[in-house]
Amino acid sequence: MSSAIEAHRKGAILVLGAAVCWSSGGLIARHIEADVWTQAAGRGFFAAITLFLFLLVRDGRNSWALFKALGLPGIVVACCFASASLSFVIALKHATVALILVIQSTAPFIAAIIAWIWMREPPGWIRSLAMVIALFGVWQMVSGGESGGDTLGIALSCVIAVAIGLATVMVRRYHAIRMTPAMCLAATIIMAVGFIMREPLPVAVNDVGLLFLFGAVQLAIGLIWFSTGARLIPAGEAALLGLLECVLGPLWVWLFLNEDPGPQALIGGALTLAAVAGNTLYDMARASRAARTLAKSPVGGSV
Repeated sequence: MSSAIEAHRKGAILVLGAAVCWSSGGLIARHIEADVWTQAAGRGFFAAITLFLFLLVRDGRNSWALFKALGLPGIVVACCFASASLSFVIALKHATVALILVIQSTAPFIAAIIAWIWMREPPGWIRSLAMVIALFGVWQMVSGGESGGDTLGIALSCVIAVAIGLATVMVRRYHAIRMTPAMCLAATIIMAVGFIMREPLPVAVNDVGLLFLFGAVQLAIGLIWFSTGARLIPAGEAALLGLLECVLGPLWVWLFLNEDPGPQALIGGALTLAAVAGNTLYDMARASRAARTLAKSPVGGSV
């Protein structure tokens, strides 16, 4: 029992650490002077190197086999994460961190809609109600005169949510997809696109250090911690703890850069995050009830 408790504690700490890492993205990017494509190239480069080294240490010679095993579904997942990351970097020039992260937090609802259309999984009335509340919260954020983002920033934030939602459904549908090699491939795609699009200008020394933090620490280390910790705790709990990113991200830029999203955005963001958290808690309770029911069922099932 003590080993199980210790494993759960370790998993929760790792997932919380990942959320803290990810929440620093907006703050780091706000200090980088290089253009967005140089940011993307540097972030992708350092993330890809870090993730590949992690794979080599963890899996050794089997690392290449993991990439080959991704197949088309794994490539689609990598493209989804690459699109989300590129959209995030560009959106930061057109929207507040709070707006981007709140819209990003609706990804589970996007996943539910995709699963409903693709795999005929009805969302149920609880999740549907949570979707309506979350959408109302987002509308509250973007409808005011000081929404904290222009049309492009809002559109790119929606791209992030859709891309993460699609990737979530793909991972559920194709269980063989391994997240670390998929994310390593995604980082390579980000790097390639950034290098192609960027202007051939020198990068300041300070920016190189910040790009290392942006790619190796904020993105790659965050993913490694989350993927490791999420195996040790229930999926719903991992998703709930991961929401801390959407709370801390706006807090950092408000404390250190005085980026105030405004009262209407705060109210809308709180509504959306409450809806996402409530839906996650409901899923956790439903999974717990199902597990208890299964445990009480006779071995071998009904005759």
